[in-house]
Amino acid sequence: MISHFWTMVLFAAFVSVVFAVLLRDAPREQVKTGGLMLLAFVAVAYVLAWLLYPLPL
Repeated sequence: MISHFWTMVLFAAFVSVVFAVLLRDAPREQVKTGGLMLLAFVAVAYVLAWLLYPLPL
């Protein structure tokens, strides 16, 4: 069974690839932009999850 974290990373990877292809023309820049976006998406999601964890459901 896949965890929520890995599902989020997979979704962030797909979104990063699409955005990088749409925003940059050179393949080297696409890889760099996609990698930075992936790290940013995962980091922001992790921080938000950590901040929202104490809130009651």
